[in-house]
Amino acid sequence: MTRILIVTGDPVGDRMAGPAIRAWNIAGELQRHGHEVRLVSTTRADRTDTEVPLGHVAPGDEAGIRGHERWADVVFFQGHALGQFRTLASTDRYLVADVYDPMHLEMLEQGRELPAATWNLRVAGARDALNDQLRRADYLLCASERQRLFYLGHLASLGRISPATYDGDGDLRRLIDLAPFGLSTTPPAPGDGLRGRIAGIGADDRVLIWGGGVYSWFDPLTLIRAVAAVRDRVPDVRLVFLGTKHPGVDEMGIVREAYDLAVELGVEGREVVFNDTWVPYDERGAYLLDADAGVSTHHRHVETTFAFRTRILDYLWAGLPMVVTDGDGFADLVRDEALGVVVPSNDEAALADAIARVLAVDSDEVTAWRENVARVREQFTWPVVLAPLVAYCAEPWHAADYAPGRSAMGAGSSRPRRTAGLGHDLRMAAHHLKHSGLRDVTARIRRRLGRSS
Repeated sequence: MTRILIVTGDPVGDRMAGPAIRAWNIAGELQRHGHEVRLVSTTRADRTDTEVPLGHVAPGDEAGIRGHERWADVVFFQGHALGQFRTLASTDRYLVADVYDPMHLEMLEQGRELPAATWNLRVAGARDALNDQLRRADYLLCASERQRLFYLGHLASLGRISPATYDGDGDLRRLIDLAPFGLSTTPPAPGDGLRGRIAGIGADDRVLIWGGGVYSWFDPLTLIRAVAAVRDRVPDVRLVFLGTKHPGVDEMGIVREAYDLAVELGVEGREVVFNDTWVPYDERGAYLLDADAGVSTHHRHVETTFAFRTRILDYLWAGLPMVVTDGDGFADLVRDEALGVVVPSNDEAALADAIARVLAVDSDEVTAWRENVARVREQFTWPVVLAPLVAYCAEPWHAADYAPGRSAMGAGSSRPRRTAGLGHDLRMAAHHLKHSGLRDVTARIRRRLGRSS
């Protein structure tokens, strides 16, 4: 038995987003294999229906995290944990970094609405945090072969690909391997979903579901235009945005743009429905089962190339054929395995045609897509995708280039970028005061106090 500490920066509760869902399922799978597991959130941990012990440690609370770290044999972490806790950055425990989300590429899109100086700061902070993880971890896990090739370039530039790590491990799988996002082995349970709770969804409507948040790297606007264009061909079409209020992220401007466009086109509340809450994690299955197909549309850029769209897994889980934009790894899967329709980015006409196809009634094509989805989803269950992590935790190892204190791993030395504590807060306040003004700083302080109350 191995004692494993899992650290996430997301809230672990009834309403969870991707990182927390992943951490929670990883904790459960490792416990299923007989390991002793603790799951710690740096924001909030109040989920009650779990056998895994939960805890909350605020960023910068070295004494709080040290007790967990000293207890553990293996520390598995996501996000900015190394910058928040010096204890983790220098730990002598086996250290596993979860880099399934290339957060610096995500921030290129997420920060577009910010002042230029703040955008640059956010991207630089994400890049530095990621580089520190790549430099210090004994073992890294990413979501796809595309990502793995991308990270191998990072690792090479940081000096982690060396004779020490290469000797006896020519493909470097002992340094970085795959553990994609997964899905439950238990099928979704029917219940009160879209047709029972959301106004405007009738029993016979043809429902296209957007199964997650609306963020700036996606393209809901072309999708809304396509739905407006196809309503004459599919009079009972309904596009449902399942969640527009992320439990841990401020609402982005694209949400308002999408709503305003739907109003302008006369489809808001009819053909296009916005669910302005975040569906509880355990209830999402009923919502998915009420849909006829899933959709994910995005712009074509570097974030897309290396992204792993976790909402696609929910479509697989619920047996939904899907419409997706070309350019990411899942588009290749949908195309190669015939799970639905792949369309070019920003192509309203192609998207409208795809919607009509995927929502067709009594269609042999749709039946075939559903059969293929049922077959392919078995490849993405949590026990399958987490097999490399389970094997590592059974017999963990330090990286071949491990050095005590971890600062000398890779090329040269490194100092973790602090993302917690009074000094960090003062630097951020000075930055926002300079670039955004007193009103913005005041609003940020109020939000911070609101989250901590």
